[in-house]
This record gives sequence, structure tokens and C-alpha cells, in this order.
Amino acid sequence: MARRGNAMSRLSRNHQLLCDLLSLPTAPFAESAVVAYVRAFCEARGLEATPDAAGNLLVHLRQGRRRVARPVCITAHLDHPGFVASAMGRGGRLTAYWRGGVPPEYFVGRAVRFAVDGRWVRGRIRSIRTVIRNGQRRVDTALLLGVARPVPVGAVGMWDFGDPVIRGTRIYARACDDLAGAAAMLCCLDTLVTLEHPCEAYFLFTRAEEVGFIGAIAAARARTIPRRCVVVAMETSSERPHARMGDGPILRVGDRASAFTPAATAYCHRIARGLQRADRGFVFQRKLMDGGTCESSAYCTLGYEATGLCIALGNYHNVNARRRTLGPEYVDLRDFDNVVKWFVELARAPHPYTGRDEALEEQLAELERTYAALLAATSEVGRSGVAMTRGRRPTGRGSAAPSRSARRRAHA
Repeated sequence: MARRGNAMSRLSRNHQLLCDLLSLPTAPFAESAVVAYVRAFCEARGLEATPDAAGNLLVHLRQGRRRVARPVCITAHLDHPGFVASAMGRGGRLTAYWRGGVPPEYFVGRAVRFAVDGRWVRGRIRSIRTVIRNGQRRVDTALLLGVARPVPVGAVGMWDFGDPVIRGTRIYARACDDLAGAAAMLCCLDTLVTLEHPCEAYFLFTRAEEVGFIGAIAAARARTIPRRCVVVAMETSSERPHARMGDGPILRVGDRASAFTPAATAYCHRIARGLQRADRGFVFQRKLMDGGTCESSAYCTLGYEATGLCIALGNYHNVNARRRTLGPEYVDLRDFDNVVKWFVELARAPHPYTGRDEALEEQLAELERTYAALLAATSEVGRSGVAMTRGRRPTGRGSAAPSRSARRRAHA
């Protein structure tokens, strides 16, 4: 149960689901608690969460008679940087693997909690061992002292922060990345099933993203996602000066590694603009989020048409860089609520995805029609290199001044 400030509060259905997921222990290759929650959630709603060979979960929801030729597949990962216990020694000593991206200087002296039989067992890091991976020094294992109870091999450890707490419009938790994205997918499924919206969409919950998109790569290689799908990968991404928390979920045009499929990005943009016209409370952003690389780049590289959505995240990977310490991650609940709305509209597919940007094609065609005669009448400029006499106006169809809308589009 989440706390609002210091007092318990009744939460909305979606916010309660978000809090439930943010309370669970998880780490790369050790997502069993979250996997169990997702499967139980789906079973309770008559849905099947089908595991692939890598343990990713795929949900296919189709309601109503209409078959969508190119449905969306919304994805999010179930892990967060964390520890996995490897050996319990005498005198409260515990060795644990670390999996994920946090700089080594943040480890020694920090408290960690391990999930054991529904309870937390705490210890404090005495020392670490580092290795070089991809040209960077990374933590490989940690030695913890003061562990009061036995911790079995494979137990998940996370930084020692409390359960989710709501302050104002923000929720703080041990791990928002990317459990908040997975929670938004579950909220979308819950809305679609409860309201019986006609729809068709796929939802893929992936594993081991934090060590390099391992689950997503496996899903793409195995074609877990049907090839007819357009993939929309959901993330929580570090807040940037140009992409602020509370200004709405973000349509990512790309990340540090690549630009995403333009037609897929345009499709999500079209759906958002339609939602914005119908719902005055819906706001969104369209940005290049180049602080890191996400699963969308993997899907694009491995043959899918893909784009990405995200919500801005504070204390990315629990690092408060300004204060040089660790802290809970946090997101804005308004951004979360709006990305759920966006998911629902994508699943309902009010417009078919064709793999083309029809809006841009129409703009180009209108500009072409507007200026065709003028281009032809002045073609001698390109052929001879001689400028037209000042004041001369060509005659004939298309020589009139372009419409205000065409001029605005031409200079947008």
C-alpha cells in the first residue's frame, strides 16, 4: 500500500495497481515476482500471458469483430538494476551479484534489502569487485555485512528504500524504471477489458533489459511479436531540460543510438493529436530522448517497425547526481495517467497503421499542387542560371499566391 505523505489514502484503481507493481522486488534475470503478478492479473481477467522461450510474456487482446491489419504491440521491461544473492557466509556475510548500470562510487556503505519469504532482510555493502564491460568499469559483485538472517542463493536485493509514497502529483519508489511502464500496460488492459472496448493489440513484457535488452533481443529473434505489428516500446527515461516531468508522456523520435521508424512515430503522434482534441486533460510531448538507448532501437535493428513512448523519470537508476547520492526514483502521476490513455487509444486503433505517414504525404502533395505551375514557369532559372526579371509574374494555373495553410506547412 502506498502512502500519501505520511497518511494512508484511498487511491484510484490505476494508482493502486501502480503501487502494487512498484512494491515488488526485481532485478535482471530475476523478475519472478513481477512475472507472477502479471500472470495472476491476466488470469483474473480471462487473459492469457504466454511465455516465450526466453520467459518474456505476450498478451494478445482482441475484442469485437474487427480485425486490425497492423495492430500495435506495446512493450515494457520487468527488471530494474539490482542484486542477486550468490553465497551466504558466516557472521552475517553475504556475497551478491550486481546487474545493471550504476557507477561504482555509489556502492560502498550503502544499505541493501533482500526479499526472503515475503520479508526484507537487510545488509550493508562493505566492498565491491569491478570489471570492464563495453569499455566501462562496472560493479560485478558486492560483499555485504550485518545480514541478520540467511539469504538463499537467487534472492533479489534492491537499494534500501521504502514502499511507494505519493507526494503531491509524484510517486516515489525503489524502482519506477520500468515497472511504471509495465503498470501502465496492465492499466490499459484493465480499462479495455472492463469497458469492453473493441480493439486488437499485443502487449509484451520483457526480461533483462538493464543489461542490454536481452529479453527484447530474444523476442525479436524468435518472432514472439507477430511481424504484422508496429512496436511501441514504453520506458521511463531520465528527465531532460527540454522534456520535463508533468508536461505529459513523451513520444520519442529516437534515442542515443538511432532514430526510430518515422511512420510509426507519426502514427503515435496522430493518435495523440486525436486524443488531445477529444480530451482537454490529455497532454503529450514529442522529443528526442538521447540520454540513453532503449528497446526501440533493438526492435528497429532486428527488422520491426518501431517507435517509443516514455514518461520523464527522476533519480534515474536511483542516482541523485546533483547530491552525489542514491535515492528513490520518481515519476509524475499525471504523466502516468495520460500514457495509459494513449495506450488505450493505440489498442482501439481508430485509424489503421499503414507504414506510411499519410499526413505528411498529403502536405507534400498540397504544396506540390500549389506551386506546380510556378515551378514550371520559372524552370529556365535552373536551366540557364539566369534570374528572372524583377517584377515579372508567370501566368497560368497555379501562379496565384499559395493558401495560408500551404504557406504555414511549407515553413513549419
